[in-house]
Amino acid sequence: MKPKTPKESRTVQASLVLPTDTNNIGTAFGGAMMAYIDEVAAIAASRHSRKTVVTASLDSIDFLNPAKMGDSVCVEAFVTSTGTSSMEIFVKIISEDLRTGERQLTAISFLTFVALDENGKPTPVPPIQPETEEEIYLFNTAKDRKAMRKERRDATEQFIQQLNITKEI
Repeated sequence: MKPKTPKESRTVQASLVLPTDTNNIGTAFGGAMMAYIDEVAAIAASRHSRKTVVTASLDSIDFLNPAKMGDSVCVEAFVTSTGTSSMEIFVKIISEDLRTGERQLTAISFLTFVALDENGKPTPVPPIQPETEEEIYLFNTAKDRKAMRKERRDATEQFIQQLNITKEI
C-alpha cells in the first residue's frame, strides 16, 4: 500500500463557543470539546484510510487553557502513525478571542481509530510518511504512546479480573 502524508488526512473545524457549549463559569464544557475532538479525529482517520472507522481508544485530553463563551475554537486533527488496521490521531484545539485576536492552545489529545471493511472487520490502512518537523516528532514518539496504551489496557484487564467482571456483561 502506498504511504500517505499527514496533510492528506489533516482536518480542521472551526466553531463558535455558544452558551449551550459552556459550563457554569462561562468556559467551554469539557464534554462539548470531547465531541469536537472525536468527530474531527474520525474524519481525519476516514480521510487517511478511505474506510469506515471506529474509535478504539482515547488516550487523554489535556485541557490547557479555557475557551470562553464567544470564542472561536479551531480543532485540527491528522494521522501521526499507523499499525496494520489502526491509526493514531493527534488533535489540538486552538481558541481565539474574536474581539482581540488572541489565540491560545486550549487542548491536545491522542486517539486511536480502527478501519473496518464492509463486514465490520479490521482492514489494512496505508502507512504514514511524515514531512514536517511536527509530524516527524509525533511519528517518532508514537511507539512510546503505543506502549503506554498497551500498559493501560493490561492494567484494565487486571482490574476487571479483580472485580470478577466479564466482558460479556
